[in-house]
Formats: sequence, C-alpha cells, structure tokens
Amino acid sequence: MPSVISSHAPAQTGTDRRSAWTVILCWITVMLEGYDLVVLGAIIPTLLKTHHLGMTAGDATTIATLSLVGVAIGAVCVGPLADRLGRRHLLIGSVVLFSIFTILVPLADSVAMFAALRLIAGLGLGACMPVSLTMMSEHMPASRRARASTLTMTGYHTGAVITSLLALQVTDNWKILFYVLGIVGFVVAGIQWFYLPESEAFVHAKQATESQRVPFTELLKPAYLRAGIGIWLASFMGLLLVYGLNTWLPKLMNEAGYPVPTAVTQLLVLNVGGVVGLVVGGLIADRRGIKGTALGWFAVSVVMLACLSIKMESTILLDVVVFFTGVFVFSAQVLVYAYVTNYYPAAIRGTALGSASGIGRIGSIVGPTITGALVTAGIGHPWGFYFFAVVAVLGFVAVLTLPRRAANAQVEGVETVA
Repeated sequence: MPSVISSHAPAQTGTDRRSAWTVILCWITVMLEGYDLVVLGAIIPTLLKTHHLGMTAGDATTIATLSLVGVAIGAVCVGPLADRLGRRHLLIGSVVLFSIFTILVPLADSVAMFAALRLIAGLGLGACMPVSLTMMSEHMPASRRARASTLTMTGYHTGAVITSLLALQVTDNWKILFYVLGIVGFVVAGIQWFYLPESEAFVHAKQATESQRVPFTELLKPAYLRAGIGIWLASFMGLLLVYGLNTWLPKLMNEAGYPVPTAVTQLLVLNVGGVVGLVVGGLIADRRGIKGTALGWFAVSVVMLACLSIKMESTILLDVVVFFTGVFVFSAQVLVYAYVTNYYPAAIRGTALGSASGIGRIGSIVGPTITGALVTAGIGHPWGFYFFAVVAVLGFVAVLTLPRRAANAQVEGVETVA
C-alpha cells in the first residue's frame, strides 16, 4: 500500500500545480482585458483637453467604436481557431498581439494611426476572454462550470478598478497606462508559454475526431441551432446592458438631478455589485441549474433597472438599488457564457463561446450608441432606464428559449440539466 501511495502522490501534485497555473493565468488574462477596455474611457477627457493629435470628440467616438469592432471580430474568429489549433497557443498569441499594438498606441502620429492601432489591438484582446473562459470551464468538472465562468470574470472588474486608480495617479501622463499594459502583457505571455498547460478536454476531443477543423457553420446544424439563436440574443442583450450602464450611468444619474460626485460614485457601487453577483451567481447556478439562475437574474435586472428611473431622495436607498443592479445585470451576462461552456461538447466549445462573445460585442457597441442618442435628445432620464429594462426583458425571453439539457446529453438521452 505505501508504494501505491508514493507512486501516485507526485502525479497528483503535478496535476494540482497545472490546475493552479490555469486558474491564475486565465484570471490575469481577463483582468488585462478589463484594464484595456476601460483605459480609453479614462484618458479621453485628457486627450480632448490637450487636443492630442488634434483629436475631436467625434474622433474619440470613432476610436472607441473601432476598438470594440476589433474586439468583436477577434472574439468571433478565435473560436474555430482555438478548436482547431488548441486553446494554449491561441491565448498566448492573442496576448502577444494586443501587447505589441498597445505599446505602439502612444507612438501614433495621427488620429487615423491611433484608431488603426486600437483596432488591431482589439483583435487580440477580443480573443482573450472566450479562450480564457473555455480553458477555465474545461479545467473544472461540469458541476462547477458556472463558478468557473463567473469567478474568471471577476478579473475583468478588477482590471477596470486598477485602470481607474492608475488614471487618477498619472493624470496628464496618460501614455504610461498603455506602456504598463503592454509590458505586463508580454510578461504574462512569457509565463503562459512556460506554465500554461493545454486543455485536456481539447486534447481528448482532438484525438477522438478525424478532422481538426470545426467551422462556424457547425453551430447552424439542427442539434445546436435553437440554443445558438437564444445564446446570441441573450449575449447581445447582456453586453448591451453592461456597456450601456458602464458608459452612461453617471450622466443618467446627473440628469436625474443627483450631484456629480454622487453620480460618479454610483459607477463604483455598480461594479462592486457586479463582483458580488458573479461570485454568488456562479455558486447558485452550479447548485440550481444555469438556465434557471440566468432567468432569475434577468428578471430581477428588469425590476432594478425600472426602479432606477424613479428619483430617490435617500442616498442609501439609491446605493442599494444601484448595487443590486450591478449584482444581477453584470452576472446575468456571464451566466450565458457559463451555459455555453456547459451545453456544447469540447470539440465545438471554443467556436460556440467565441460566437457568443463576438455577437455580444455588437451589443456592447449598440448599447452606448442608443443611450447616447437618448442623452443627446435630452431624455436620457428616465427613458434610458426604460430602454435598459426592455432589453433585460428581451434577455429573459432569449434565455427562456434555451434547452435545459446539454447537447451531448440530448444525443445520449442523459438528463443532464444546464
């Protein structure tokens, strides 16, 4: 008996070490994305104030839009590549790509060059989140995949907080923010090269299939189409809410009559609620089912967003409502990702998650655009929150259409609940 124990102990230790590196490096990668996607918003006031490269508000809007377009394209394209070439190499390559072009951004000599560099950096950035979520979900047993997705996404909000704090420190010296991100990205990619293992689920799926290529059209087959449409719609609505709120909440609060400091503070309260919601949502989803939890989260989001359309005299009451808005809105979107990782088999999981992320990114562009139009028209409050509430209803309906059983379970006739 002692000999048996000793022979298995080193293998178990090695497995634990590999698992730890997967968790840490995927979380840090998502944190880098959170840092990057907030950094532009943090420096736009400085760029406009100093007229950097002659930049106007219209130019800044174009740059921000192209950044998100790059992220959307990267998210869609990386899925089939990850299912064909492997998660590990795609993740490392994506981190290197956005790190290179992030460092080059401060060196741009024109607005067009600035925008082009942000677009290309977005291609790499967009690939990072779906691949990280895929690796994390495949690292965890099926019973813990919701937690894998939600806990990984807490890295996004952590990165956003880090950017905000650094931006307050560097003030007009905004170029440091890009240099820091690029250098840290290279360091992370180097560590990933030596310590990030390939997903065992991908390796097994690759060995079990004759063809390594998994085209996007695989998602359009009857076995996946119903779930795909529901996932794409839910992801679109979810990211529309996340980006619409993160972009315009302070302005909407200000239009409602709240002083600027209170309005800005609500953005912090919203994101703190988002972190709490991600942790709690993942735990409940693993115990009660992902679909049911996502439905509940979208339903409560409708109520919270509708409540924000009402002017509240109590600051404490306002903080509570905004906090719970963050709890349910932000994690509702991530639960859709968790459903994807649980529903699709490993051979097509990366493609499915990439498509969900990519189509959702279109919502991340539409949300701030429509809300901005409402603000420009002078009806941001209360109609901005009415708009968000309707979007949450549509997200609820989209989740309602999703199958409860995982795709492979349906084929095998196993009652596996998603």
